[in-house]
Amino acid sequence: MRRLQVTRNMHYLEYDDGAPFFWLGDTAWELFHRLNLEDAEVYLRNRAAKGFTVIQAVVLAELGGLKEPNPNGDLPLVNDDPSRPNEAFFRHVDAIVDVAARLGLFVGMLPTWGDKWKPGRTGSAPIFDPDTAYQYGEFVGQRYQDKPVIWILGGDRNIDSEAEAAVIAAMALGLREGDGGSHLITYHPMGPGCSSDFFHTADWLDLNMIQSSHGAQDHDNGLFVAHDYALLPPKPTVDGEPRYETIQVGFYNADAPRNVRFDAYDVRQAAYWALLAGACGHTYGNNNVWQMWQPGRAPILGACVPWREALDHPGAFQMGLLRRLFESRPYQQLVPDGGFIVDGPRQGGAKVRGARAGDGGFALVYTPRGERFSIRMDVVRAERVQATWYDPRYGMAAPIHNSDNRGIQTFVPPTSGRGNDWVLVLDDAQRGFGPPGQSI
Repeated sequence: MRRLQVTRNMHYLEYDDGAPFFWLGDTAWELFHRLNLEDAEVYLRNRAAKGFTVIQAVVLAELGGLKEPNPNGDLPLVNDDPSRPNEAFFRHVDAIVDVAARLGLFVGMLPTWGDKWKPGRTGSAPIFDPDTAYQYGEFVGQRYQDKPVIWILGGDRNIDSEAEAAVIAAMALGLREGDGGSHLITYHPMGPGCSSDFFHTADWLDLNMIQSSHGAQDHDNGLFVAHDYALLPPKPTVDGEPRYETIQVGFYNADAPRNVRFDAYDVRQAAYWALLAGACGHTYGNNNVWQMWQPGRAPILGACVPWREALDHPGAFQMGLLRRLFESRPYQQLVPDGGFIVDGPRQGGAKVRGARAGDGGFALVYTPRGERFSIRMDVVRAERVQATWYDPRYGMAAPIHNSDNRGIQTFVPPTSGRGNDWVLVLDDAQRGFGPPGQSI
């Protein structure tokens, strides 16, 4: 099994042989709980074909995870006791993890959702204390020590006391003891929030996770990433729960209109903003898919499209195009830098964001609304620069010019307005990178 590690510059992820690993996640929180093995394979094959690399799923799930059995009729624990895991339930988890492994996918595995260790809005009583958290963590860690797994603690909850922090630290220690330290660990906070607010200096936290959440259109998740990127010691960071495709905008705001939903453009905007602010990858979500909604099942937060149909909503395809763009260049050399953008929108939904390669070989600029902007061309250290527009909706590249590298230039995207986002790719013409979006 190929394992993952943090890169030497401490901002990205790679395989243990040094090959880059691009975190392209999908939130499938109810995967183990609500899908049988046949359906799980349908889901996983779809995600692998689209280019996803991480599937975020919960063992002790949020939606009745302790009381409602999985499709095989099994509950995860005997009498809700973390020290008594139900072997039949975990064999089902094993089988799904094995399918993911065969497809080249990592499972971002949450041992439990947050309501199992912290009282909250569901009114359920927590079942974990530090002792049971350690014991359960050790069990899960040992069981999946040789599987392609990334541990995700938390489960949509923040830390409000030392006692709560002690439960999470104990579970992390149990995972480390169980898997021998073979997997990365992160923490999924309540949104909008950052794991770094609670655990940045914890020795068990390998990378930070953000939940920029679902509060508003044009909410700049890149600000969260920039915050984490600047912290010391440096650690990679990823937005593990941004705005979901088709979810109601600001659903937790009583005054929010219920007929407004995030679309594929909102998804793209969050993804490119995050990556050009320094994230090590990005997570996509679809409101129908995370809960595996289908007719006859109570919808959560306005779910209305069967999950199998929602798998092919446009935002999911476009996340694969995003990965292809970044992997067509040595993206782990990117450094977020707005300094070379000397004119253009600097706030709001049209905010232009850019990043440059540390060796001066290329740069990327994202304009969410197709607004014109001006840049200092010496951001690319080359005599001649190839400029290209990349269309994040369809993955098409349109060359602009191959020219002398001089002064300040203004770029006007082919189209403008909401939904007309573009990426400017600037390359050292002598590097021979090839069209953006094609493999290196």
